Amino acid sequence: MADNDEPETASEETPEEAEDFSYIVRVHATDLDGHKPITLALTAISGVGDRIATVLTDHADLPRGQRIGDLEDEEVDRLKEAVQNVEELIPTWMVNRRKDVRTGEPLHLLGSDLDDAHREDINRLKKIQAYRGVRHEQGRKVRGQRTRANGRTGLALGVSRAEQQAKASE
Repeated sequence: MADNDEPETASEETPEEAEDFSYIVRVHATDLDGHKPITLALTAISGVGDRIATVLTDHADLPRGQRIGDLEDEEVDRLKEAVQNVEELIPTWMVNRRKDVRTGEPLHLLGSDLDDAHREDINRLKKIQAYRGVRHEQGRKVRGQRTRANGRTGLALGVSRAEQQAKASE
């Protein structure tokens, strides 16, 4: 075997094996996959979609296609700061709560805050006995969908095989 045909040594590292590569990056109490591009990885945070991830990445002056695991600590800190200040970075029409029930102000909630607000909204509807709240309590469809053929749960549906065989034998 020639010298050039020898297997490559471990000294030539792949990008995943680089010393400064982070397999998991923690942003806003969420673990993000280090192999994904920045904008795609940010969408794992509840309340961050494609467009907001793009705005956050651009505000932090980071390339959108770069993997989030390749970022240095200083760049990750800039990204975390952008996520914390998301309300100031996006226009009012882009927030996920345009008029909060309590304050009346536009808010953009992320992570567990979004889940808590959603749960509180449903509980408020149940408490005031709104139509949607009643439907939530009963476990039925809430948004006006048809219920005759779809969404059946917990019932014996159709004709059982035993009944069919009994009729066939008669």
